[in-house]
Amino acid sequence: MNSTTQIQPGMSPQVKRGVTRWAVRETMGVIMLAVLLFLAAGTVNWIAGWAMVIIMAGWVIATAVVVIPRYPELLAERVGPRRGAKTWDTVLLSLYGVAMMILWIVAGWNLRYSWSSGIGPVAQISAMLVVIAGHALVVWATGTNAFFSQVVRIQTERGHTVVSSGPYRFVRHPAYIGAILLVLGAPIMLGSWWALIPGVVCAVLMIVRTVLEDKTLHAELPGYTDYAQRTRYRLLAGVW
Repeated sequence: MNSTTQIQPGMSPQVKRGVTRWAVRETMGVIMLAVLLFLAAGTVNWIAGWAMVIIMAGWVIATAVVVIPRYPELLAERVGPRRGAKTWDTVLLSLYGVAMMILWIVAGWNLRYSWSSGIGPVAQISAMLVVIAGHALVVWATGTNAFFSQVVRIQTERGHTVVSSGPYRFVRHPAYIGAILLVLGAPIMLGSWWALIPGVVCAVLMIVRTVLEDKTLHAELPGYTDYAQRTRYRLLAGVW
C-alpha cells in the first residue's frame, strides 16, 4: 500500500495532507474488509477472501497511480468538508455502506456454516474477472473526471465543468456500472448465493443514486443538459 502515499513535489501542503488522509482512509478500508471477511468466516484459510482483499488493495493503488500525477486535489477533495452535499445522497451512501458490510459478513458466514453450494471454481473465477472489470471501470472514470467527488455536489470552488471524454463518451455514469459489477460479482466470487441479497440491494441503491444525481446535474451543472443530449444513456448504452 506504500504507493498510495507518494506525494508529488508540486503539491501544496493542504493537498499533500488531503492525499495522505485519503491514503490512510483507503488503507484502513482494505484492512476493515479483511477483518470483516475473516472474522465472519472464522478462518484465514480462504483463497477467495484473500483474492478479494488483494483486488481491493489493487484498486486503491491503481487509483493513486492514475489520479495523483494528474489532479491530486481530487483526492484531497474527497476527504475534505462536504459543502453542498445532498441529504438524499448522504442517506443513500449510508445505506450502501451498511449493505456492503452485510455482504462481506454474510459471505464469511456462508463459508463458516456452509449455507450455500453449487458455485464452482469456474463461476468464482468468472465472477472475479467481473469484479476486476468493475474496479477497472471505476479507475478509468476517476482518472478521466477531475471532479469525481465521493458525494453528489457541484464543486463551484474547483470550477466544476462537464466531462465528456473517456468512458463518459458512452454513458453518463460509467463508475456506477463498475460499482454494480462489483456488488453483483463479489458474492459469486466469494461462493455465496446469500450474499447476493445485500449485493442486489447495493445495485438498486446505485440505480436510485444514478437517477437522482442525473436530475441534480441537469438542474445545477451548466452544459450538462447539452451533454446528456449527445450521450443519451445513463448506465447501459442502448438500454437506459
